[in-house]
Amino acid sequence: MEHLPACPKCKCEYTYEDGDVIVCPECAYEWSKNATENENGATVIKDAHGNILQDGDTVVVVKDLKLKGSSLVIKGGTKVKNIRLVFEGDHNIDCKVDGIGAMQLKSEFVKKA
Repeated sequence: MEHLPACPKCKCEYTYEDGDVIVCPECAYEWSKNATENENGATVIKDAHGNILQDGDTVVVVKDLKLKGSSLVIKGGTKVKNIRLVFEGDHNIDCKVDGIGAMQLKSEFVKKA
């Protein structure tokens, strides 16, 4: 069985996976599997290749992503500038994609440019 990290908020060791997120049963905090803590206790989000992402970075989408409720597709290779990291919910990145608009992406589908 895979060992999951303790909750970053309450330090509970009894966390579990729910789809693409890890959930704490004690405080109900949810975070992405790609989010980890560094030595200072701050949450770190990594891209598809394990590079650490920061606010303001430019990323490239690694595969075609269909948008729910729309016929639009974000093509692989699309460059997204000036990302903002989000630590709550199942998406890690808030951004604006040219030609589409405001969007939320998962860090596992992008690579740092």
